[in-house]
Amino acid sequence: MDERIVSGEPLEEEEMQELSLRPQRLHQYIGQNQVKDNLTVFIEAARMREEALDHVLLYGPPGLGKTTLATIISNELDVQIRTTSGPAIERPGDLAAVLTALEPGDVLFIDEIHRLNRAVEEVLYPAMEDFFLDIVIGKGPTARSVKLDLPPFTLVGATTRAGLLSAPLRDRFGVMSRLEYYTEDDLEVIVKRTAQVLDVVIEGDAAQEIARRSRGTPRVANRILRRVRDFAQVRGNGKITESLAKEALDLLQVDPLGLDHIDHKLLKNMIHSFKGGPVGLDTIAATVGEESDTIEDVYEPYLMQIGFLQRTPRGRMVTGLAYEHFQLEVPKP
Repeated sequence: MDERIVSGEPLEEEEMQELSLRPQRLHQYIGQNQVKDNLTVFIEAARMREEALDHVLLYGPPGLGKTTLATIISNELDVQIRTTSGPAIERPGDLAAVLTALEPGDVLFIDEIHRLNRAVEEVLYPAMEDFFLDIVIGKGPTARSVKLDLPPFTLVGATTRAGLLSAPLRDRFGVMSRLEYYTEDDLEVIVKRTAQVLDVVIEGDAAQEIARRSRGTPRVANRILRRVRDFAQVRGNGKITESLAKEALDLLQVDPLGLDHIDHKLLKNMIHSFKGGPVGLDTIAATVGEESDTIEDVYEPYLMQIGFLQRTPRGRMVTGLAYEHFQLEVPKP
């Protein structure tokens, strides 16, 4: 899959760039007001009781700020954060090494927690519930069980696919927060804040245009802003105006709804080759040249969110809204 400017997944070179843009406190965090308000209460209550915060599960599409929120939680609690990911913890011993290094009240952040190995997950249950590890050392008749006490800690798990979490693991989280796509107004504020951090002058209309095409995702908005900044420096005087933003986004093949050339290819292929559907997922994958899982997990969610695509028992169908967007006549039933 090609790297897409409108993808919510982080690109390789973005990790260090994002660190400088992330807010460090809840009052600096823009959007997700319900999640933010709830966390403010839970964190304050934990501080008043001088206890570790309940385990927190953050779930939602990529690029909405789950990692940022985990860091903010540790900052608000004034404790250290240890960061790892589900695929990185291959064996129970790996998990034990991470957990035994924690101090009382620390935050352990596990990204992509739905990808944890089942054997590791079994070891994690007593650690989350009763703060101890029960590890079997050796094999066969010489095997013995060792119990290790752990300090109270807060596990913050992040996932883009909450449905893949096992029920026992999901039930052990005291706080479950879903992050929703951002409004254009919130994204506009984020774009202006990022421009200020990057020391770029941007007009209000230009920030609004970038926000409109960012698919409700802060990571996409920040990525587009950096690319538009390049156009402003080379083709302008360094200031991002509305006309320059539109020109840059058109050259980047991001249309006014945030659809890129791959979205156009998928929808137009269904319209012209299959009369808008219904058509099976495997057939779409073969004609577009992508894997079925990629289409289902990466391309379809946003197209369904804006009402351009729908899933039916017979297959995928393009809606009338997509025909109108491409200025095509909607076929009669």
